[in-house]
Amino acid sequence: MTENNPVSRYGVRDQTTINNKADSHIEELKNLGYTIVSSDFSPEKQKEIEIAFGAAQQAQAQSHGGEEYLKSIDEHNTIRCPLLHDRIFTDVLNHPLIIEICKRMIGDYIILNQQNGIINPPNKAKYNQGSYHRDLPYQHFTSSRPLAINALYAMDDFTKENGATFVIPASHKSEPFPSEEYIQKHQIQAEAKAGDFIVLDCMVYHSGGINKTEHKRRAINNVYNIPMLKQQVNLPNILGGLYEDDAALNPLLGYGTQVPDSIETYYKSREGK
Repeated sequence: MTENNPVSRYGVRDQTTINNKADSHIEELKNLGYTIVSSDFSPEKQKEIEIAFGAAQQAQAQSHGGEEYLKSIDEHNTIRCPLLHDRIFTDVLNHPLIIEICKRMIGDYIILNQQNGIINPPNKAKYNQGSYHRDLPYQHFTSSRPLAINALYAMDDFTKENGATFVIPASHKSEPFPSEEYIQKHQIQAEAKAGDFIVLDCMVYHSGGINKTEHKRRAINNVYNIPMLKQQVNLPNILGGLYEDDAALNPLLGYGTQVPDSIETYYKSREGK
């Protein structure tokens, strides 16, 4: 059906209207808890991100005890804070349409909770995102609007064969984890093209699937939340002032929401307000 050939209805006095791309994605997020957003990155840009992803993985291993140590703590398929290694990752986390969606859903002041590179290994290997969870884990409540939104940037095509993310649609509206029967009946796999974002309300239950192919499936996870929630890691401390002078990135990275470490620091923060 199109606007020129609308669906038949009666008794309808109110209807959601779509005026732009963000409107359409927000409607899906509100109702289903997920939506697919095209980044519109050029093939060249996608390749640049891919190269930087590999370099960040190598740098992390070199800086944190080597590949075998990371395997021993089940961190070898995750790249923590890739934006520390290459500025191109800020183009992913600060994507204009993603930021617009997040601000309209959460509020004008959002901060980045985390940015992690995620690798779903090939040949049916297990990995630590392969279980159903919320991105605010251990929480069983609903809220009138999202507290956090996850924008998972697909570096490779997400297919049923390589473990595309499973989603239980609308599970962000229900407090408990659904029954086994409900999950088997209603879970879907969110297939996406390389360069797309899979955007989730962080309270929708989701899980990485099993990668049955011979090639790893890579993504960059970006989680945004209200400033009241703490970051996964203290990004301003880790970044050491990196991007602090960038007017757009400074508040997004949490430079303005660090907890004062003394009464004097708190008083200093009040100056000029």
